[in-house]
Amino acid sequence: MTDKKLLITQTALRLFINKGIHAVGINEIIKTADVAKKTLYHHFATKEQLIIATLDYRDMLFITWMQAHMESKETAHQSITALFHALDDWFNGRAEQLGEFHGCFFINASAEYKQADCPINQRCRAHKQKVREIVASFAKQITADKRQIDFIADSICILKEGAITSALVQHDLSAGVKAIPLVEMLINSVYQNKKGNT
Repeated sequence: MTDKKLLITQTALRLFINKGIHAVGINEIIKTADVAKKTLYHHFATKEQLIIATLDYRDMLFITWMQAHMESKETAHQSITALFHALDDWFNGRAEQLGEFHGCFFINASAEYKQADCPINQRCRAHKQKVREIVASFAKQITADKRQIDFIADSICILKEGAITSALVQHDLSAGVKAIPLVEMLINSVYQNKKGNT
């Protein structure tokens, strides 16, 4: 990605996160990024292309941040718990890579582009699926049972989304750490089930 293209993408992402996608026009992005209109349209023929670029860039930032936190732990159990400590950092302004917390950009974008066949909506779903696959990769280190892996991955993702929503809508900035006892109960139930089947 060229320097100008990256600048436009980063600027648009910041504006979209802070104000919403529909509320931000191309002229505001051009003015804030301090680039010529011709430069923006050289890199992005349409606003949709720019939106998709911001989604891809945010996806890269979030996944890199998430994996760094989860892969730094010794056990899969600790890695999954670490995700919620990481969320606590994000909610409380300690995740420099993600910037100030304004909810999940992918949830917010999908709310503005609801149609299932819309490329923007599809990008948002792909991001959530990628997050689930990462969680599932750690769940596979806990159990080989496909149903239990799906149970862990689905439950953790639901808890994650719930924590994000609580932090944004209810201004509960401790929602990430509040979810940890539930995470512990969930994983411990899988361990107990394994023991009961041996």
